[in-house]
Amino acid sequence: MSKSSDIKKLISKFLETRQTTSRICEPLAIEDYIPQPIPDVSPPKWHLAHSTWFFEQLILVPYYSAYKIFNPQFSYLFNSYYNNLGDRVLRKNRGFLTRPTVAEIYEFRSYVDEKMLEFMERPVLPEVLETIEIGINHEQQHQELLAYDIKYILGSQPFYPPLGDLFSPPEQKSQQSWLKIDGGIKEIGAEGEGFVFDNELPRHQVLIRDFEISNRLVLNGEFVEFIDSGGYQNFNYWHSEGWDIIQSEEVMAPLYWVNVDGEWCHYTFKGLQKLNPNLPVMHLSYYEAFAYAQWKQCRLPTEFEWEAASFSFEWGDLWEWTESAYLPYPGYKIPQGAIGEYNGKFMINQKVLRGASVATASGHSRNTYRNFFHPSARWIFSGLRLAR
Repeated sequence: MSKSSDIKKLISKFLETRQTTSRICEPLAIEDYIPQPIPDVSPPKWHLAHSTWFFEQLILVPYYSAYKIFNPQFSYLFNSYYNNLGDRVLRKNRGFLTRPTVAEIYEFRSYVDEKMLEFMERPVLPEVLETIEIGINHEQQHQELLAYDIKYILGSQPFYPPLGDLFSPPEQKSQQSWLKIDGGIKEIGAEGEGFVFDNELPRHQVLIRDFEISNRLVLNGEFVEFIDSGGYQNFNYWHSEGWDIIQSEEVMAPLYWVNVDGEWCHYTFKGLQKLNPNLPVMHLSYYEAFAYAQWKQCRLPTEFEWEAASFSFEWGDLWEWTESAYLPYPGYKIPQGAIGEYNGKFMINQKVLRGASVATASGHSRNTYRNFFHPSARWIFSGLRLAR
């Protein structure tokens, strides 16, 4: 990464990433930047600030002696979970921050962008360039989270306001069929050049058995059949924890589904729309994906089965729940310092999702990418693919 041409590419990627984040927020009204309907959903203003905080606190403060901190309070206000970098606002309280203003956050972004360009024009150590690349990929992850969170903020409004034709998965009109995948010793994990996250490493071997996997995702129309058959009322299909949650929260359908005069509709960025049976069902928790698979007398693939089979089908419309717990690969070591808090400390009580979604940055759409969320997560762009 030390070559001049490589640094120019990194600068270009940095600028493109920063501009993309701002573009995602362009359709928002000022009032849309602040709400936090649930603890999992962060205000758009916070995403804009936190992704900038990363570059300030992990690059400029430690490595650029000429840098002057934009606002000393921001290191506390916009830290997410990096204990190595000090205290922070509780996640559930991010929506209380009416100040600093949105205008001040954009000033913060512009200031840090300018200083980052100054910094990258100087000789920079290879390990610092690697951290900059992590920061770029970190912001790209937040671009996808912005899509999730903006949709939840607007989807929580009584009259489902439209924002535009954004982040819509395409129809899947192919007939469902089963792809036979031979078992054996499979190589799993990233290899070769190019950026990957530490949780995709090290590459290692696993043993899988022969199995079959669906050529496509489950569709809305198919999931309606599960609902109509009483799937949300039959505890036999559900994990105990999932059953308790849907009972206590009175969950009767995927997130954003609304029954209007006996007809299913769902909220999209275009507003409340009649349910399209040919779209892949999305906004499912792992519990719902598991229950549907049980109802179909099938199962979810493991993340290793998914990776081994991923060359045999198209993917990328929605993240796909797997049956695998989010655990370190054999030989994985947590990096030192704040960067070590990025992935390793979350390897408990999470399920792995594979693939990508319509909101995923293009460079993240690789078959070794390991996304992870708690099994109850529904606001993410998640679907399911059956295996047996």
